[in-house]
Amino acid sequence: MFNFVLPFIVLILVVVFIHEYGHYYFAKKYGVGVTDFSIGFGKEIFGWNDKSGTRWKICWIPLGGYVKFFGDRNVFSQSDQEKIIQKYNEEDRKKLFVLKPLYQRSLIVAAGPIANFILAIVLFSFIYMFVGKDFTPAVINEVHKDSPAEIAGLKKNDVILEIDGVKVKSILDVSKLITLSTSELIDFKVSRYDQEILLKIRPNLVQAEDNLGNKVKKRIIGIQLGAYNNQINHVRLGPAKAVYYSVNEVFFITTSTLKYLGSILTGSGDSSQLGGPIRIAKVTGQVAEFGIVPFLNLMAYISISLGLINLFPIPLLDGGHLMFYGFEKILGRPLSQKTQEGFFRIGMFLILSLMFFATFNDLKDFGLF
Repeated sequence: MFNFVLPFIVLILVVVFIHEYGHYYFAKKYGVGVTDFSIGFGKEIFGWNDKSGTRWKICWIPLGGYVKFFGDRNVFSQSDQEKIIQKYNEEDRKKLFVLKPLYQRSLIVAAGPIANFILAIVLFSFIYMFVGKDFTPAVINEVHKDSPAEIAGLKKNDVILEIDGVKVKSILDVSKLITLSTSELIDFKVSRYDQEILLKIRPNLVQAEDNLGNKVKKRIIGIQLGAYNNQINHVRLGPAKAVYYSVNEVFFITTSTLKYLGSILTGSGDSSQLGGPIRIAKVTGQVAEFGIVPFLNLMAYISISLGLINLFPIPLLDGGHLMFYGFEKILGRPLSQKTQEGFFRIGMFLILSLMFFATFNDLKDFGLF
């Protein structure tokens, strides 16, 4: 159990710190007072005050964090400005988040998720520069009899070029693209005797185990892959190319996640694969046993997920506050405090429901339901 907990805490500390530091950096840049910078929730384990009066602290529940601004009751959103102005002298008013221009407040809020995307790009770039990126073309070595691949017309020695319109740059991309596809039919483009052929394959959904031994539902088409001409092409990239491919990877993961969530909302996706903190902790511990590179890869994926989820237009999340600022821009004034509180109640219900559902899936994964 300790093998799971320690890597999970390290991962969460790094990802949450970067997220909150994004908020903190732009708050300080625009002169907003910061009273608390907390990693975790609940009772403080330890902390210290810096010379500007900010309390930096680590708390007992390592499932998030927050940056608290000077005089800000609702952290980011406040409509009753007149009462606030009367409480503070002119010097203190300069430190109030709520009195900053709309674009500054928006940047401070958006900076947290943006920092998570930047962290992922940095991690992927580090891996591509110092470990390398695989560019081995994917060749089909075997097509299983009566499989979806054989029925669709895939043949031995076909070179897979694209899956669902996404270029296959490496043999490692094939399984990932099949798994992340949300379509009933997966589009394959293959090269056969120097001709490009388009095929549609209906995958089988089977109960299986992933590489870590966890139970998952897999989309299977029935092929075995090999390296083109039996040559592995693993390349260490220069900084520019590493950043380029890292940005592409972050974009791909983001769009794939949105498609997956969209498929769940429309009823066509498999919601059983949604996981919460328990599953993340388990997978983090398993991945950490394989070494630092898989662990950094997982950290990048979690960082992208945290950044993306926080951009959803749900009150209590960064995206909810950005939604309020959108209304403020359109209306020329903030939403009333009563309206904001109504939205916050809806947001709280949605977040608690999602947490309950994800935790239920986690416990099912452990065989407790």
